Amino acid sequence: MRICVVGAGYVGLVTGTCLAESGNDVVIVDIDPAKIKTLAAGNSTIYEPGLEELLRRNIASKRLSFTTDLPRTVASSLFLFIAVGTPSGENGRADLSSFFSAVEGLARAMDGYRVIVVKSTVPVGTADEVRRRLAALTPHPFDVVSNPEFLREGSAVADFMNPDRIVVGSDDPRAVAVVKDLYAPFVTTENPVLVMDSRSAEMTKYASNAMLAARISFMNEIANLCERMNADADEVRRAIGADRRIGQSFLFPGVGFGGSCFPKDISALVAMGAENNVPMELVAAVRSVNLRQREILVRKVLDHFGGSLAGRTLAIWGLAFKPRTDDCREAPSITVIQRLLEAGARVHAHDPEAAARAKEILGDRIGYCAINYDCLKSADALIVVTEWDEFRRPDYEKMKSLMKSPVIFDGRNIYDPARMKREGFTYYAMGRPPVRP
Repeated sequence: MRICVVGAGYVGLVTGTCLAESGNDVVIVDIDPAKIKTLAAGNSTIYEPGLEELLRRNIASKRLSFTTDLPRTVASSLFLFIAVGTPSGENGRADLSSFFSAVEGLARAMDGYRVIVVKSTVPVGTADEVRRRLAALTPHPFDVVSNPEFLREGSAVADFMNPDRIVVGSDDPRAVAVVKDLYAPFVTTENPVLVMDSRSAEMTKYASNAMLAARISFMNEIANLCERMNADADEVRRAIGADRRIGQSFLFPGVGFGGSCFPKDISALVAMGAENNVPMELVAAVRSVNLRQREILVRKVLDHFGGSLAGRTLAIWGLAFKPRTDDCREAPSITVIQRLLEAGARVHAHDPEAAARAKEILGDRIGYCAINYDCLKSADALIVVTEWDEFRRPDYEKMKSLMKSPVIFDGRNIYDPARMKREGFTYYAMGRPPVRP
C-alpha cells in the first residue's frame, strides 16, 4: 500500500519506518528541509533503539523516502497519516495549530478518495472537526479514522511491531476494513484490533496515559509516607504488585514521570474536563504529585548539606526523562538541575544519549561529561536521576576515589541500601530510610 505520513517527529518517524518494514511504500513529509535531508541520508533525528537500522534498510530497499513536497506525496497515496505535534497550549489545552495546518494541506492536495488516519494525540471531538474542515475544502470523498499511538520511548519499534492492541475509531465499514488490512501483519499473534467510534478512540489515548501516570504518582505518595514512617517503599511495591489485580508495572517510586506524552496529555484531559464542567480532580492531583517529587529529591540534597549548596560540586547521572531515549522534554533532571543551580551548586552531568538535547535547554550552565565517572571528580555527591542500565553496577571503589565525599542521592532506587552501607556510602533513596556507613 502507498502511505503518506505527515510529520517526521517521534511518532511519524517510527510509524512510517515500521509500516515500510512490513512492505508498504511510505513517504514521510515534513516542513523542515534540514530534518528531511538528515533522514534521507539514513540518519535518525531521534535516538530510539533499533530505529536507525530499520530506517537505513527500508531506504535502501526504496520502500521509505522523505520529502517536503506534500501535494505530490498526497497524489500518490491512499493513506494519509497525520502525526504532527500537539503541544500544550494555553491552560493546558492541546495546541492544534500545526495539526489543522496539516489537515488543510492534505485537503488542497487531494485528487480522489483518501483515508485520513489521525495518529496525533488530539482532544475528543477532533476527528469530527477534521471531517467538517475537509468537507469544506475538498470535493473529493474521504474517510477519517482515529488511530491513537501507544508507543513507549525506548521501546517504540517493538511496541509498533508487536502492539498490545490497535484502536481504530471510525463508523465507516470501508475505512475500518482497509485500516485493519493495513495493520494485519502486526497482529498475527491475535492481539485485538478494537473498533469503536472516533470520540471513544480519542478518549482512549488520554485515559490510558492518565491511568499509567496515576499509578506512578500513587506509588510516589505511598513512598513518601513510607520514608517518613521508616518503612521501605520498594518492599511495599513488590508486595502490592504481587496481587494479580494490580501487577508490577508503573509502581516504581522515584522523581516522577516526564517526556512528551504524560504531562501534556494529563494537562489536556484536565482542560477538557474544565471545558465540559467535569472537574478532573484525581487527574489534576496526579500532575501535582508528580511535580512535587522533583522538589523532594532536591530537598534531600539541601537538607544533607545544611540548606546551602554554595561552593558544592554535584554530579548528575541521567538527563533523559527515561532510559533508552535522548528525549529531555519535561525531564525531571531539568527541574532538579535548575533548583541545584539556584541554590549555588556547580553541576556536572552525564547521560549516554541525551547530553546534546539537555544542552539545548540548559546551555552552558552545567558541565557535560562524556564518561559517567568524569562527573565524580571532586564531587560532593552523586545524584542519579535516570535509571540507565550502565549506572546499575558501577565500580564503587573508583567512585569513592574520585568523589570528595561518598554520598549518593538515588532518585530511581537502583541501588541496594545494604550494599551501599557495606561499600561506605551515605545513601538517600526515594521512600526508603537513609543509610549511613
